[in-house]
Amino acid sequence: MQTTKTILLAICLLMTACAETVLPKPRAMLRLEYGQPEYQALQHDCPYNFDKNIKAAMVQAKGCSFVLDYKNMKGSIYITYKSINGDLKTLLTDAQKLSYEHVVKADNIIEQPFINSDERVYGMFYEITGNAASQTQFYATDSINHFITGSAYFYAKPNYDSILPAATYMAKDIRTIMETLKWND
Repeated sequence: MQTTKTILLAICLLMTACAETVLPKPRAMLRLEYGQPEYQALQHDCPYNFDKNIKAAMVQAKGCSFVLDYKNMKGSIYITYKSINGDLKTLLTDAQKLSYEHVVKADNIIEQPFINSDERVYGMFYEITGNAASQTQFYATDSINHFITGSAYFYAKPNYDSILPAATYMAKDIRTIMETLKWND
C-alpha cells in the first residue's frame, strides 16, 4: 500500500512539476527588409535618361514608356513619356487628377515640388498614405518639349501596413529617378 501511495505521489509530482505555463504568442507581422539599392544609368534611345535600380527589370511598354518591374516586391513603377506639343496645361491637369483619384482611399496626399534648374527638370512628387492603389506618384517636365509621369503599384490588394517597407523602398527609387532625370536634347 505504501508503495502504491509513493508511486501515485511521484506521478502527480512529475505531472505538475514539469508543466510550463502556456502563454499565448503575441500577434506579429512579417518584417520585410531590402538591401541598399544600386543604380545605373538607363540605356535607351528616348529623349530622356535617368538612373534606375539594378534590381528592377525594365520592360518597354509603348514608345518611350517603360515598366520597372520589382519581382521580389510584387510591384512595378510605370513610367509614361509624352511630348508636350503645346499642350502642357492638359498634361499637368491629367497628372494631378491621376494622383488625386486616390483621395477616396488615401489618408493623406503630400505634394512635394521638385526643381532642378541645371537640368531643366520641374515636377511634383506625391506621397500617398493609406490603403490607396498607389503610394507614390510623380510628374516631371522641361515645360517645353518633354513630360514624364510615374506611379508605383503593387500586385496585391492595398494594405498600407503590409506593403509599407516595399512602398518606402520604391518611393526612394522614384526620388532617384527624378533627381537623376536628364533630357537628351
